[in-house]
Amino acid sequence: MEILLASLALIWGNVTAANPDATFEQLVQASLNAKNAVAIVQPTPSQEKDPLAPVNKMDPQKDAPVIKGIYATAHSAGGSRLSTLVKLLDDTELNSLVIDVKDDWGYITWETGNAELDAMGTTQKIIGNMPGLMTTLNEHNIYPIGRIVVFKDTILAKKKPEWSFVNPDGTLWGNGKNPPDSFVNPYNKEVWDYNIAVAKEAVKAGFKEIQFDYVRFPEGFEKRADILKYTKDERSRIDAVASFVKYAKEQLQPLGVRVSVDIFGYAASVPAAEGIGQDFEKISQNVDVIAPMIYPSHYSTGWFGSKVPDAAPFVTIDGASKDTTKKLEAIDKKGWKPIVRPWIQDFTASWVPGYIKYGKHEVEEQIRALKENGVNEFLLWNANNNYTPGVNY
Repeated sequence: MEILLASLALIWGNVTAANPDATFEQLVQASLNAKNAVAIVQPTPSQEKDPLAPVNKMDPQKDAPVIKGIYATAHSAGGSRLSTLVKLLDDTELNSLVIDVKDDWGYITWETGNAELDAMGTTQKIIGNMPGLMTTLNEHNIYPIGRIVVFKDTILAKKKPEWSFVNPDGTLWGNGKNPPDSFVNPYNKEVWDYNIAVAKEAVKAGFKEIQFDYVRFPEGFEKRADILKYTKDERSRIDAVASFVKYAKEQLQPLGVRVSVDIFGYAASVPAAEGIGQDFEKISQNVDVIAPMIYPSHYSTGWFGSKVPDAAPFVTIDGASKDTTKKLEAIDKKGWKPIVRPWIQDFTASWVPGYIKYGKHEVEEQIRALKENGVNEFLLWNANNNYTPGVNY
């Protein structure tokens, strides 16, 4: 027995020295090879495990409907505008509302009843009757999606500057807008857990999908990354952001809720956006749904061969869809491809030189381009929640 154990120990040392991930089964096989006097072929050293690879990823709602949705602010969902939006969904093929549960300023938009979240002082009771809202949505077979703006969070940044980015003079960093927006730090695990706590409360309230938006660093961050004061580790910005997405998926999947992420549309058309930390593939592989924001107005001159992409809704959406399909080919082969559900444009971008007025035809052209590329789900964005009537969805 001692000789056998010694032999196994020797073989185990040889195997694990070459392959630290060697399994017991590999040990047994190696010992059999030794017994049969066959030269042991050492296992090829495995590539370093990808910490961002999905673990036990699954879609918790494989029987969910094909989603065709619209965006609603918390004020619309919690106020008189709701009846208008519900009628639109009743009268068309639209079947989903994306509702702000944590808005663009960082406010949690309903009373969660979570003592720790309440203690943060970041709740603004915009939706006064969340159970009543959910009852209405259920009665009308409307699929509820809770939108959470993650790292753009001016309210939390002001309350917790140490979770944000601080200027050299000690003041809180803000962007150039008036008033400025501040972001919280994607490296900070406490920021992750705060947002996931909000997500879990939204699931308890009845939301079937959690949609994370602003899953990134501020635009142009690479220009000030070495000037601002903030905590970070050895990970790249891309890996920090993607790590949050993986963590969120792992935290929420057991609750039976889908996880989706909004991402810049052009991220599918270019290499990874190192500056803001968005990598289309790394984010997509850990979500159930990826929602590229492919608004024609957001593409500049020359994209997809158009002088004014905003004035060419079919061409722009067609090009963006083809790029998205190509970008996801690699993770599709691994079985990690999420549902693609783009955001499209139901607003007129009057600030764009050469813009056109968007109406029924322009919305339908975008939908036609999606369908021709095999994309059957979409979300319509209008910041004021005024959607074009008479559209064939």
